[in-house]
Amino acid sequence: MPSFNKILIANRGEIACRVMRTAQALGYRTVAVYSEADADARHVQLADEAVCIGPAQVNQSYLKIDNIITAAKKTGADAIHPGYGFLSENAEFAQACEAAGIVFIGPTIEAIHLMGSKRLSKIAMLEAQVPCIPGYEGAAQDEAVLAFEAERIGYPLMIKASAGGGGRGMRLVHEAGELLAQIRTARSEAQHAFGSAELILERAVIQPRHVEIQVFGDQHGNIVYLGERDCSVQRRHQKVVEEAPSPVMTAELRQAMGEAAVKAAASVNYVGAGTVEFLLDQSGEFFFLEMNTRLQVEHPVTELITGQDLVAWQIRVAEGQPLPLKQDEITLSGHAMEVRLYAEDSANDFLPQTGAVLRWEPALLEGIRIDHGLVEGQPVTPFYDPMLAKIIAYGASRDEARRKLIRAVEDCVLLGVNGNQRFLANLLKHPEFAAGNATTAFIGEHFQADPSLSPQAPSAAELATAATLLYQASAQARAHQSSLSGWRNAGNAPWRFVLKHGEQKLAVELAVIESGTQPQLHARVGETELSVRLLKADGRWASLELDGVRQRMAYHQSGENLWLYGRNGNLELTDVTHEPAGGQNAASSGTVKAPMDGAIVEVLVAEGAKVSKGQLLVVLEAMKMEHPLKAGVDGIIRRVQVSKGDQVKNRQLLVEVEAEEA
Repeated sequence: MPSFNKILIANRGEIACRVMRTAQALGYRTVAVYSEADADARHVQLADEAVCIGPAQVNQSYLKIDNIITAAKKTGADAIHPGYGFLSENAEFAQACEAAGIVFIGPTIEAIHLMGSKRLSKIAMLEAQVPCIPGYEGAAQDEAVLAFEAERIGYPLMIKASAGGGGRGMRLVHEAGELLAQIRTARSEAQHAFGSAELILERAVIQPRHVEIQVFGDQHGNIVYLGERDCSVQRRHQKVVEEAPSPVMTAELRQAMGEAAVKAAASVNYVGAGTVEFLLDQSGEFFFLEMNTRLQVEHPVTELITGQDLVAWQIRVAEGQPLPLKQDEITLSGHAMEVRLYAEDSANDFLPQTGAVLRWEPALLEGIRIDHGLVEGQPVTPFYDPMLAKIIAYGASRDEARRKLIRAVEDCVLLGVNGNQRFLANLLKHPEFAAGNATTAFIGEHFQADPSLSPQAPSAAELATAATLLYQASAQARAHQSSLSGWRNAGNAPWRFVLKHGEQKLAVELAVIESGTQPQLHARVGETELSVRLLKADGRWASLELDGVRQRMAYHQSGENLWLYGRNGNLELTDVTHEPAGGQNAASSGTVKAPMDGAIVEVLVAEGAKVSKGQLLVVLEAMKMEHPLKAGVDGIIRRVQVSKGDQVKNRQLLVEVEAEEA
């Protein structure tokens, strides 16, 4: 029976911190691995020991098997937990651990290999008589065979990368005329993302629910299921909300799906934590989708409704112990719901965000669990997935859990980078979601017009608050220079502020009614007027009275820059009141700047070239995504400031286009 005392966590961010929490509580020593970009990260700070495994790029650090095995040997770690993502479903990594005499806290090499292929796993599931979507999973992959099989299956159908996940290499095809172009696109995307161009075809299940079953196996042949999770709310095949139990589940359906999941796991002699994913159609029929041979991002909702620690189960099973519970001993209680906090701008097509985390205060509320890997001051870099934290709520009922989760999402303070809180809160409030009716088509059908998906101007109250804080900071600075500074009476001219939000400049007038430590002001923003009293401001929280209503607002100020935690989350404003007139106008000059930190993967133009508005100039890679940067005007390329392979910073000038009319 294998035993171990020190666990290396081959991951980063919130999952590394979460695994450490349980491992340390059980008495194990822990080792963190980190890239050069993560030297000061929270998971490094929490571990007993930490080893740098390479540069920031994942293929030189977190995906470098030899470096991780070396780190384990150097620290004496006798077990490795892979977390999720990175190498967690990599059979070669599990093999390397075994060869080094290190316990891999996960399933067998054979199970990882088989279930890592959509094609091979579907063949195995058909043989095991697990319900599967009709389709084609054959070895012949030429276009003629795929076209023939598509006609047999019928339209609409799904093309899927056999080795893939996360929506990459996946295409919905409505008619035969689209097929070949979509096959070529999916194949290219799959080869680039997963190193395999192998595809499968499946009948499209329209408007299904995505329901997955948590399974667990031990080394003694025992396998159980721990209820289901509903992950139907998705954007571009990425899960947005996960909950347990499913709103449409019945006891009979749960048993049928659970037994099918156990049958799937038993067919590969499964050991450890795994998830069998199904599509559930509107008639109640369900079909095998895939099996994930690891701990899922959304495992906390299962933990909350079962009262079990799944990481503790993983460690127990890896040591050769039997499962702690039999099937009839597993009970479900209450409801849990989870969302993922991302550094992304939902109002700008969910563009990933980079920058420093200036403020992070997770909501500390009853029934709320927040798994995160954040510390204030750390950078959000372009090298990794933009997920920052998971916010999870537990309640006696679904609506209680939903209501708590909305408050927690809105109360988590994140300043310095944009987060997706407004998008998440609005989604959770939507009547269709609240009623439990959301399918995988929910966002496309019911949420496209939501205000969180388009830029919103700061409110008059937010602008008045910002101007008040800037006024007070200015008054305090003058007070250090003169005992009479900062005092003005109502007869004086009002203070005028110009605040920049993105490319927009907004004016605020403040009339000082009473100055001092708690100034009374009268603010005018356009046609809106408000009375403002600043009660307290300590550099982190401001207490104000706006038109007689007291409220607290998180903020951070650095020089002329002010960040407020407003109704849309992170709000960044710059005081440009004293900026000289006639500054650069990027829009009219045709300058192309980096929208975030990242790496240049393509430069498609040269100086002197003539370009048209909308023409692709540069491709930037950041956070596992490619971002095309295009010309904003017709004109001539006057300067190209970057080359392929360059690392660039947010707002860095890349290309300058001289407009044609100039």
